[in-house]
Amino acid sequence: MPTILNPYLSFRGNARQAMEFYKSVFGGDLTVSTFADFHASQDPAEADLVMHGMLTSPNGLVLMGADTPKSMEFTPGVNAFSVSLSGDDEGELRGFWDKISAGGQVTMPLDKAAWGDTFGMCVDQFGISWLVNIAGAPAT
Repeated sequence: MPTILNPYLSFRGNARQAMEFYKSVFGGDLTVSTFADFHASQDPAEADLVMHGMLTSPNGLVLMGADTPKSMEFTPGVNAFSVSLSGDDEGELRGFWDKISAGGQVTMPLDKAAWGDTFGMCVDQFGISWLVNIAGAPAT
């Protein structure tokens, strides 16, 4: 198996909702394990929170996420990271953009960029920053 790089997102109490939302955007299979599944928290209020969630889309995208327990510091940081989607399948990427930006805030509309690609930035309804880049036609 080759080494892969995929984002792992942290949430505070809404990881399941966020991961189900991402499944509605990207499709695929979502597996969720709770803190109770692994007896990982002494706090009964955290039993049903997500200890580990993994979404694998039909085209190979992998997104992981979990709830941060109350015993750990949690400081959401919109500027600390972004999730980037890039490729040349314009229909697929525009579809992802439409879904991921719905209910969020578009910080740069999906439009032709100076480098020739179509590019946009948004923050989704869960505070996660996304970049979408659709490769332009190669120079001849």
